[in-house]
Amino acid sequence: MTEHILRGLYDETLVGNGPRVLELTREGLDVGLAPETMLFDALIPALEEVGARFERGDFFVPEMLVAGKAMAGALDLLRPLLAETGAQTVGTFLMSTVKGDVHDIGKNLVNIMLEGAGFHVIDLGVQVSPEKVIAGIKEYRPDIVGFSAFLTTTMPMFKANINALQKAGLRDDVIVMVGGAPVTQEYADAVGADGYAADAATAVRKAKELLAVRRAAVTISEGVA
Repeated sequence: MTEHILRGLYDETLVGNGPRVLELTREGLDVGLAPETMLFDALIPALEEVGARFERGDFFVPEMLVAGKAMAGALDLLRPLLAETGAQTVGTFLMSTVKGDVHDIGKNLVNIMLEGAGFHVIDLGVQVSPEKVIAGIKEYRPDIVGFSAFLTTTMPMFKANINALQKAGLRDDVIVMVGGAPVTQEYADAVGADGYAADAATAVRKAKELLAVRRAAVTISEGVA
């Protein structure tokens, strides 16, 4: 029975059948399936497969969106239960669209994919000033800070935000990732970001890679100390 539910969760998330995913999640809870089992054995693997298919060119943005929304419905149900069990998150990700920019579709898709991959995501919203980012870092102590820009005119805010982090003495405390339709790797490098991703699937993989490198470096430095 539980195997049937987990297989169903995987398959229905993959095709973006939100109502069925929610139904199966409730069924799983009713028969005593642990929330983290559903998350790590079915939902996350399904979203990872969605990302892999997107990168191969088998899936496109609409398929990613419906799969992400299907997963988000299950997460709404599971999130409070996961918090109760003390399930470990991969890391904390503070996300925002920069000041002057109100676009959030791409940012929201990245948020869903990150949550699906086990990150705790805090979304500050759109039109977010450097001051609000600084306050968010101090409050939530994230591992990674993400800045999104859709307009070429708002891309300079990446640099303004990073300068604000440096001025506040917080730049070395966080990994900075940037993205958005007009953004390139070259631009990310020029403004001093740690990472860039062209799409949501890549953003998740890059975030995990950057976090693993950061934690390994911390472990080494602690060992030396």
